[in-house]
Amino acid sequence: MIFSVIVGLLVLFGAVLSVLSAYGLIRLPDVYLRAHAATKSNTLGILCILSGSFLFFIVYDGYVSARLLLGILFVFLTAPVAGHLNGRAAYRTDVPLWKGSALDELAKALKGKKRQLLENEEVSVDSLEPEPNRNQTKHE
Repeated sequence: MIFSVIVGLLVLFGAVLSVLSAYGLIRLPDVYLRAHAATKSNTLGILCILSGSFLFFIVYDGYVSARLLLGILFVFLTAPVAGHLNGRAAYRTDVPLWKGSALDELAKALKGKKRQLLENEEVSVDSLEPEPNRNQTKHE
């Protein structure tokens, strides 16, 4: 009885987190906040649902599912990394931050890194700038 309540709560909590994640993807204003919603809450939601089903099979069938364990491990390891890489790719391709964002610490860190490289080596500033996006066309 207790295990069925725990399993039900895990699955329900995971479903609620997944719905909140979908709502965040629709309503949040920029790529970075959407990536946050997609990775944090959705990862936890999926992990809760998979953990609930894993517990269900252990308790009621006496069966340890290696597939569910691998699924839990795979989601736990890859979803945050994928979210981080999406945000990093967006930042490096100059996707603008939302106007309500408080500060941009990475811009300060990158400027400091450029200054440090220029002081230590004779590198031109042009070589540190990213190449322009070749897919974009300029409209005049």
